[in-house]
Amino acid sequence: MDLAVVIPCYQVSDHVLRVIGAIGPAVDAIYVVDDACPEQTGERVRKECDDPRVRVIVHGENQGVGGATLTGYHAAIEDGAEIIVKLDGDGQMDPALIESLVQPIADHEADYTKGNRFYDLEGLRSMPIFRLLGNSVLSFLSKLSTGYWNLFDPTNGFTAIHASVARELPIDKISRRWFFESDILFRLGTLRAVVMDVPMPAFYADEQSSLHVGAILGEFARKHASNTAKRIFYNYFLRGFNIASIQGVLGVLFLAFGTWIGATSWLHGIEVNVPVTSGGVMLAGLPVIVGVQLLLAFMSYDLQNIPREVLHRRLMKRARMAG
Repeated sequence: MDLAVVIPCYQVSDHVLRVIGAIGPAVDAIYVVDDACPEQTGERVRKECDDPRVRVIVHGENQGVGGATLTGYHAAIEDGAEIIVKLDGDGQMDPALIESLVQPIADHEADYTKGNRFYDLEGLRSMPIFRLLGNSVLSFLSKLSTGYWNLFDPTNGFTAIHASVARELPIDKISRRWFFESDILFRLGTLRAVVMDVPMPAFYADEQSSLHVGAILGEFARKHASNTAKRIFYNYFLRGFNIASIQGVLGVLFLAFGTWIGATSWLHGIEVNVPVTSGGVMLAGLPVIVGVQLLLAFMSYDLQNIPREVLHRRLMKRARMAG
C-alpha cells in the first residue's frame, strides 16, 4: 500500500514543519502544496525540511484549500499512491491519527474517511461555542445535500480517499474554496461511494483558522440547497425512479396545494370579514397532512439509501480487466 499525505498550505509557515515532523513512517510520500502563500511556506519547507518523502508544489495564484488539495491529489495519483490523506498544515490535526483514518479504506470498508470532532462529548469543551453551533447547522445541511445521513462535522478537513475513487471525481466541478469538503461529499454521493466518520479529538491551540463559520453560513446554505436539488434529481429521477420518487413529487404537490388553498381562503375571509368554514379548513388541512406524510415517507427511504457497497473494489476490478 502506497500512502500519501497532501498538505495544502496558506499562512501556516509557523506550524507546517512541526506537522511534517510528526508524520510517521507508514506514510510514503508527503506533498506540500504552497497555495501562493504570502509567507512563502513552500520555500521555507524546501530550506528547512530534510525529510526525503517531501515534495513541494507551488501555485502561482491562490486557488483555495480545495484547489491546493486537488493539485496534491493529482500529483499523488500520478506517482502511484493508493490512499491519499489530506492534512491541514495549521496543527489542528494530529498526524498520529493518520493510520486510524486510512484503516477502513485499507480494509475495504470505505472509499473515503473523514474526521469527526463531535464523537467525544468531553473533548467538545475545547471547541468555541459559536463554532460548535455553526458546525451543527452545517452538518444538517450537509446531510440533506449529500445523502450521507450517517455523517457529522462536514467541514472537517482531515480526510482520506482511495486513489481509484479520486480519479472518478469531476475535478472541474468541485468547489475550490471553503465549500470543498462539503462539495466533495456531494460528488462522492453521486458516485455512490461509501464514506465513514473516524472519531478525532477537537483541538485548538495558538493557530488561527481562516474559516469563520458565521461568515460562510449564508453562502454554504445556498450551495447546500443547490446540491440538495441536484442530488434528488440525479438519484430519484435521472438515474432511477422508484416509490420514493412518487412520494416526493406527490408530497410537494399536496403540500403546495393545501398551503395555497389555506392562504387564499384565509385572505378572502379577511377581505369579506367572514370566518373560514370548517369545510374550508378541512379542504386546506387534509392535503397538507397528506403532503407531510408523503414527504416523511420519502425522507425515511432516503435515510436508508446510504451507499453501502464499497466503490473502489469495483473500480480496481474494472481496471484489472481493462489492463
